[in-house]
Amino acid sequence: MLSYIPSPAHGIVHIGPLQLHAYGLMLAIGVLVAAKIADIRWRLTGHDPRVIAEIAVPVVVAGVIGARVYHLFTGYKWSEGGIVGAFEIWKGGLSIWGAVGSGLLAVMFISRRRHIDTLALLDAIGPGVVVAQAIGRWGNYFNQELFGRPSKLPWALEINVTHRQAAGYFGTATTFHPTFLYESIWCLLVFGTIVWLEHRRGLRKGQAFALYVAMYTFGRIFFEWLRVDPASKILGVRFNLMLSAAVCVIGTVSFIRLGRRSEVPASPQG
Repeated sequence: MLSYIPSPAHGIVHIGPLQLHAYGLMLAIGVLVAAKIADIRWRLTGHDPRVIAEIAVPVVVAGVIGARVYHLFTGYKWSEGGIVGAFEIWKGGLSIWGAVGSGLLAVMFISRRRHIDTLALLDAIGPGVVVAQAIGRWGNYFNQELFGRPSKLPWALEINVTHRQAAGYFGTATTFHPTFLYESIWCLLVFGTIVWLEHRRGLRKGQAFALYVAMYTFGRIFFEWLRVDPASKILGVRFNLMLSAAVCVIGTVSFIRLGRRSEVPASPQG
């Protein structure tokens, strides 16, 4: 019996004669699932059923661009990849920070232009996004990237020497914490918590999105602490860990403040 999780030999998925990059495939599936969840949640709260379909493309495009730009300035190795590599997104390198940040700006801009309730729209979208993150992290598994510290746990992830060294790790360990799996499971727990609270306790407008932000970043602090890949640091601490802590505080404070509102809007039912 294996005492570790084996990694795939390559990041290609064969579907008949087609050869698809698993990283891109996972992202595409995640986007479709997120859009479907957002559409269902939006419809169940009695809003215009056309909205999600109409804004999905510009929001996704903004998210992808933001995700890549953030990575290019915080983790991309220009000396190795160069200008051409900057556009090879199927090899990895889409930051969730850039994706959510630019996607959020796109949602705010569109909602203002179309006079849509921004908080209600974010409440519909947020839980879908966290499920998309749970799916998208499996792209890191296929690329053998963003793994954690060396581990001998039964669920440790095997990483081959090429990918270990590409990530800047030159030690002798061969198995590592599967941070992609930890984050994927955590994202599903975040989704489940939001839905449970909506149905059992009732959340005020904006709280679902705020809770998504607070819970996701709380878990991300731990995942960043575990990871060994090269990253921007401040005083020896990974920048994304510090960012996670700051955004977690913002999300928590927002959740508490929004909870003081008197009205409780209709939660998605179904």
